[in-house]
Amino acid sequence: MSNLLKSPRHVARRALAVGHGALRCYAHKYSPKKYTQPQLFACLVLKAFFKTDYRGIVVYLEDLPDLAGYLGLRSVPHWTTLHKAAGRLLRRRRVRRLLRGTVRRFLGRRRRVRRAALDSTGFDCGHTSHYYVRRRSKGASAQQRVRYRRFAKLEAAFDCESHLILGAIPRRGPAVDVDRFIPLLDEALRQVKIGTALADAGFDSEGNHRYAREKRGVRSVIPASIGRPSAKPPAGRYRRRMRQRLHKGYCQYGQRWQAETGISVLKRRLGAAVQGRSYATQCRELMLLVLTYNLMLD
Repeated sequence: MSNLLKSPRHVARRALAVGHGALRCYAHKYSPKKYTQPQLFACLVLKAFFKTDYRGIVVYLEDLPDLAGYLGLRSVPHWTTLHKAAGRLLRRRRVRRLLRGTVRRFLGRRRRVRRAALDSTGFDCGHTSHYYVRRRSKGASAQQRVRYRRFAKLEAAFDCESHLILGAIPRRGPAVDVDRFIPLLDEALRQVKIGTALADAGFDSEGNHRYAREKRGVRSVIPASIGRPSAKPPAGRYRRRMRQRLHKGYCQYGQRWQAETGISVLKRRLGAAVQGRSYATQCRELMLLVLTYNLMLD
């Protein structure tokens, strides 16, 4: 796995290159043309890199004039400029182009990966201490008890060899994963061809196997253990095959833990919480973390 301890200048250079390949210089022909869209995208990536907010990255750029000059900024943008740029640049269609740029930059001319591991994880909404939540609810009445029922959720497909994120979908949890295998696989196949897709039992479904193998030409490996334990063979041709061969080294299912490693690195290096309040803002922040993570791998 590549070293993730990159310098801010290294990450900014990669972000500028990807931005120039995926974005127009200016959003509109009548725009003020004070900052280019690749420059604003690089500022957003540095915001995620430094694990700060919009005001915080402005302070960083003011305190590091060499970094601002490296980005070609004649002046440091106001934090509201970056906030509006995030709402414009991190929309679904543009994010797909930016993600494709990070994947192509890392893989080069290679357009196929042998194995991809699919998994999902949750992110805290805010930075409230778990210790505080536990102590706050201890001995309190039902009206005073602190509960968190919703959280931001990221579904991602990782290349097992490099931990590169090939496709990602932001959501809101808690939610089951059984119906999310097909959308996540499609997102990954937008970027590269995949030989084998590995997933845990949360994605177990005969329909998922049929779609991957018969329609997309991808060998799917998922334990057939969802539902109540039973001595009877699972329903469906592919699920029965999983029960018979999975624990005999079939398709190297042990490599699925590479997704766990990628998620761990993402959270440890870029944080395990999002600051957005609305669902749309949380989705944008999750995708910005994905893009920054891929750029740090390069």
